[in-house]
Amino acid sequence: MNDDEQRQEADGERDFEERLRELLAEDAYTIRPSPAPFPAIRKRGVVERRRRVAAAGAALVTLAAMPVGAYAIGGGNAGGTTATTPTPSASASRTPSPTPSPTRPARPATAGQLLDGITFEQAADSLESCLDYSRSGPTHPGDTDLGTAHGYRIILAMNSTGDSNAPGDGMYVVAVKDGPQPTRLICNIRDGEAQGLNTSVGNDADAIPDEGPVFTDPNGGKLYQQSIIDRGNWKLPFRWGLIGTVKPSVAKVTVSYGNSSSQAVLDHGWFVASGVLNEQVTLAPHIKGYDADGKLLYDSDDDKYYQRTLP
Repeated sequence: MNDDEQRQEADGERDFEERLRELLAEDAYTIRPSPAPFPAIRKRGVVERRRRVAAAGAALVTLAAMPVGAYAIGGGNAGGTTATTPTPSASASRTPSPTPSPTRPARPATAGQLLDGITFEQAADSLESCLDYSRSGPTHPGDTDLGTAHGYRIILAMNSTGDSNAPGDGMYVVAVKDGPQPTRLICNIRDGEAQGLNTSVGNDADAIPDEGPVFTDPNGGKLYQQSIIDRGNWKLPFRWGLIGTVKPSVAKVTVSYGNSSSQAVLDHGWFVASGVLNEQVTLAPHIKGYDADGKLLYDSDDDKYYQRTLP
């Protein structure tokens, strides 16, 4: 081999070595695995653990929500699945049965104050709903806590007739209590729920120095009238009621309204009258009060505070 051939061979070897180094450098990432992405792996592990914990928690909640002794409900046909009682899980929590309140309102003085087939139990339950309704709304400074049904006395329960302002028939419950502050509430129940509540706290009659022996509740108009929108076109027949207070000198109260009349019940200082109206009216109920000897003590026609015409 001459000198030129040796020189060419040496150059070729150097070129091969340089090329090999370049190839090795280019393939270095492929030959040596990259470091494991520990932050990403840890993050995935944390997320996965949270998913498992959430799934386990959901399973426990489901177990806790299942009442002990629950049944699997089969179809209504003959081929339905037979109901079986599952074994209670150790993880399931027992929900205590609600304890009925031992406190109930007092009954009215007479059974005739519960009208239209309404039982005392229905009236008492409705009063409870009304008091719950009063607590569920927003409160304002100066609002009076109406308390519980205990201490109240139901003095009237009757059907209510819906009108253009408040559609839907229902029932009215009227209850009073003597202290710590005299309180009167009128509640309207429709579809089994309290829909409206009117309350009066304190003795309204005391605000009128020359008030007579019979005082008609100034906020009880809803019991004996329908909406002003329906004036002259009331739904008939119409069950009406009238309440108010009487002084001890009063032994008898009578009320006439349209083509109906009523002798009121006297119940612990309150008078309660009711009837059924079968004609359109423009005049408010006419009220008279008598003493034990039959002497006329009060006539609403002579009462300057009593509104004798309907709005």
